[in-house]
Amino acid sequence: MERSSPRMTGGSREAPVNVSPAVAANAEGEEIEVLESTDVLPVAPEDVQWKTLFDKYDPDNSGFISTERFKDLLETHGSELDPHKLEVLLALADGNADGKICYQDFVNLMSNKRSNSFRRAILQGSRQLKGCSLSDEAGLGLSQRLVRHVAYETLPREVDRKWYFDSYTYCPPPWFILAITIAEVAVFIYYGFKLDRLVLQVSSPSFLKSPLPYHPQLRAQAWRYFSYIFMHTGIEHLSLNMAMQLLVGVPLEMVHGALRIGLVYLCGVLAGSLAVSVTDMTAPVVGSSGGVYALVSAHLANVVMNWSGMKCQFKLFRMAMALVCMSVEFGRAVWLRFYPPAFPPCPNPSFVAHLGGVLVGLTLGVVVLQNYEQRLQEQSLFWIFFCVYTLFVLCAVFWNIFAYSLLDVRMPPLP
Repeated sequence: MERSSPRMTGGSREAPVNVSPAVAANAEGEEIEVLESTDVLPVAPEDVQWKTLFDKYDPDNSGFISTERFKDLLETHGSELDPHKLEVLLALADGNADGKICYQDFVNLMSNKRSNSFRRAILQGSRQLKGCSLSDEAGLGLSQRLVRHVAYETLPREVDRKWYFDSYTYCPPPWFILAITIAEVAVFIYYGFKLDRLVLQVSSPSFLKSPLPYHPQLRAQAWRYFSYIFMHTGIEHLSLNMAMQLLVGVPLEMVHGALRIGLVYLCGVLAGSLAVSVTDMTAPVVGSSGGVYALVSAHLANVVMNWSGMKCQFKLFRMAMALVCMSVEFGRAVWLRFYPPAFPPCPNPSFVAHLGGVLVGLTLGVVVLQNYEQRLQEQSLFWIFFCVYTLFVLCAVFWNIFAYSLLDVRMPPLP
């Protein structure tokens, strides 16, 4: 089903024409922000024409114009607007109970900022067009169907799904997860040839001699708290992590962006290695499970918390499969930890990094994924969890500096 949107030219309203939500909302390359209607933005060069236009309808320079004058403005200059944005502006005028439009509302809308007024307008438009859902759109190309699928997989509200579908442009692409995955596969293949094995690489005498894994004797080398993600115990370990990382991480990055997803992923990675250094002090760490489990657990928790709003197909089956994959990978890590080590008396890699990633996902990750339309710095709950996480990192750093000597821990030998 397609939506109809009125077009204006030369002061007269043309007959409605069919317009799909696939029409972009002039959002290419712009950051989606949430602003209060009273937030004053600097006037960008492209906004000067709209300020001049608004001033013509506000000769008293009051900062407001009536909804009647606003509709006259749209009728006269509607042909200059994207049809989808014109529809939103008309919805704002029709649904405004105050009888007047604020200049900053107008500029925020024309600048494509995700303002509260924009959200109200979209809600109003959704009520007027409630018979037309995103799932009813026909004649979509492959890329459009992919974006629609991602919207239904990750967002619980129809309003957000429509906004995301209309504004997503694949620019930039989900580069963070793809780059991390390619790097992890490349490092694994390199060590596969170097160690002459692909299965259970961890049993090779040279595995832990790489500069990448975390080793308690080398904990002063700070990069190892992150670089361990590029080393995996074998192809079976790599395959499970890459499957979950791509199937969950790429759609999440398409919706929430590299900044948010990269933050959750790297926080899970750091929490994983630090958790091992505190609770399993003699064990090394390898694998990207800390970051992967942070993303997957955050996504699953978001689905559960918004169960009624999530319209993804087979969501129960998909959750069950994700939990099975996580359980299999975690069970394998536990088994390997207590398996006779390849470098006695140094134990095999720890499984505690998985738990550190899950804790990050269920706290910091859930907050990041729940607030699609708002900036991170505007979320009080985000800052609470981020401060708790920072406190944990600081405590773990001090633990690594002093606890080993105070507790007289017998350190495993260097590889």
